[in-house]
Amino acid sequence: MTVRFWGARGSIPTPGPNTVHYGGNTACIEIRYGDNQRIIVDAGTGIKPLGDHIARTELKNGPIKTRIFLSHTHWDHIMGFPFFTPIFIPGTELDIYSAVSYEDEGLESVFGFQLSYRFFPIRQSELAARITYHELKEETIELEEGMRVTTKFLNHPVLCLGYRFECEGKSFCTCYDTEPFRNVFPEDPEDPDYDEFAAEDGRAAAHEENQKLFRFIHGADAVVYDTQYTEEEYRASKVGWGHSSYEYAIKACHNNDVKRLYFFHHDPARTDEQLSRLVNGYRRGIAGRSRLQIDAAREGLELEL
Repeated sequence: MTVRFWGARGSIPTPGPNTVHYGGNTACIEIRYGDNQRIIVDAGTGIKPLGDHIARTELKNGPIKTRIFLSHTHWDHIMGFPFFTPIFIPGTELDIYSAVSYEDEGLESVFGFQLSYRFFPIRQSELAARITYHELKEETIELEEGMRVTTKFLNHPVLCLGYRFECEGKSFCTCYDTEPFRNVFPEDPEDPDYDEFAAEDGRAAAHEENQKLFRFIHGADAVVYDTQYTEEEYRASKVGWGHSSYEYAIKACHNNDVKRLYFFHHDPARTDEQLSRLVNGYRRGIAGRSRLQIDAAREGLELEL
């Protein structure tokens, strides 16, 4: 597998001189495997330069066929889709996968709403590509040329999926737009809504979901983990926002024999200088105590697994 990052920023694109190194585009990851097979993870603004690259280098050989796996349909993870060049090329075939997004609306309806005249000049029905939508739950999918895709529900304010891609003995996991599962019931006996049994059940359920996630990433060759905040930032005011800390990601990956961790979903307010300082600081913090390799995802970075 070859993995390339086309966008690693969280929440909103952040172009400018302070984000040149790590990039300002929102989430988009390309996976190449087998005999020129491609998978795209998320359709943030990073999918725009990916589409332009495909148009320059591949369309002369005919239309493309590929799969897009979405973590979820929050705006920063789909906002680049209307600008993805292949959707305007006759013969393009796309299979788009995601969790059931919101109430009774299916995935096709979500994209149809995005591609309506109030937001975009071209409607979904006017696209040249043939697009098939697939709604996922926790499951495993077997694709061509030995690729296996396993999904895991994450902890985010909308249904969100992590993915584990396994091919030819290598494994790559995406685990972002998530935070540790926690007890949703009051644990303080002085709280008027406190219920001893509910509190105990809530603790057990949160523990089990966190353990499932640890098993999901266990032994992976590379994991892309949500690190929008430091632990101090998270504890101060970000609990419940659906994002994790650097410290939590490092601990989770270290304890579960992950080989390489890539920080992802960078806070839009974080500059290149600040990100580099954090990466170097966390590297020093685990030096000599962990075999885990740490880096921050950045646009253009390629991983060979």
